Amino acid sequence: MTLNLGNKIRELRHRDGRTQEMLAEAVGVTSQAVSRWEAGGSYPDMELIPAVANYFGISIDELFGYRNDRDKKIDAIVEKIKSFNIRSRSDDEWVDECLAILREGLAEFPQNERLLITLAETLSEAGWRRHNEWLYYDDEGFIQHNYDVHKSNEYWAESIKLCEYLVSNAADNSTLTRAIRILVLLYRNIGENEKAIAYAEKMPELKNCREILLSAASDGKEEAKYIGDFLLKTADEFTEQLVYGLITNKHHFESDMPIEKIKGAISLFDLICDDGNMGIYHGKLIKLYLYLSRLQWERGYRDDAFVSLDAALHHAKACEAVCDGKEHTLTAPLVSFDTYRAEGERNVAKALPDDWPFWCNPDFSEVEKEIKSDPRWADWVKRTQE
Repeated sequence: MTLNLGNKIRELRHRDGRTQEMLAEAVGVTSQAVSRWEAGGSYPDMELIPAVANYFGISIDELFGYRNDRDKKIDAIVEKIKSFNIRSRSDDEWVDECLAILREGLAEFPQNERLLITLAETLSEAGWRRHNEWLYYDDEGFIQHNYDVHKSNEYWAESIKLCEYLVSNAADNSTLTRAIRILVLLYRNIGENEKAIAYAEKMPELKNCREILLSAASDGKEEAKYIGDFLLKTADEFTEQLVYGLITNKHHFESDMPIEKIKGAISLFDLICDDGNMGIYHGKLIKLYLYLSRLQWERGYRDDAFVSLDAALHHAKACEAVCDGKEHTLTAPLVSFDTYRAEGERNVAKALPDDWPFWCNPDFSEVEKEIKSDPRWADWVKRTQE
């Protein structure tokens, strides 16, 4: 029991991004005591057990690992789907196997919320991979979705039905919000914008989001940790929306403006992580630099384009270095209490040539022909494979 309890406490702490010091302060013990619990050298006094469970927002039974076979089987199915890492893959070879696993699971556990939302998300991803997202620019230069093509996407149609059911019946709030996110995107894609907007309006506005409220609900080191977490997540989402804001109108690309905006997005991460240690956010810098290289080449800044490609390679190597399954802590002052654990991304650099330029709008086919004919491209590709 001692070993299992210590492992569980460590697992929960990593899940929530908490340090041993934070847990110790919350329940009134020393950080050395928490360290001994996790190492299996001792376990919390019984009067502390409710406080530890409450700190992690779980029941005492869950803290001790008392779960039935049904929950364990559902966990195993969900973890199996996660192991395919479908959102970071560009192929569709996982589709049939993943859907078969989930349908088999639902045959055994009908209407289970976790399996239903996982199936809905998997179907949504399958729809992108098997049928793509068909876009075009209208006469004014604004991006539009090809509704007629998207309405025939059978994966999206099934995903929408599942999410509609979950919105009406889900008991878990996180399942509800995941379902709404899918509905907003897919209803937009098939041209039912009024429904998409109606669902989006059900969600809280930015100032009431979880990350801001967590920082407002705490103080001391814990508040500093939540603020750092908010800054990085906000930078991540902000840069994503900034890129989409550029892509929305093709006329934006008739000047150097997009280059300056992408540089600004990159500088936002440099502002927060001013020592260069970006942790898991090295991944976002990779994408930004790949896209920047495409924009620079297109506007005639050929040397700058290869400087950006080298920067993408630098961040890819940094990303690989922290994807070792171990706990890491960010080191810049504003985020020095942020811990994270990353696994699996061990060939990030090798994938760079295939990932370039990451965001594909507007059409980059001419840029691709030109940049890949430059001898420096072959040299860069060689270095990504080393």
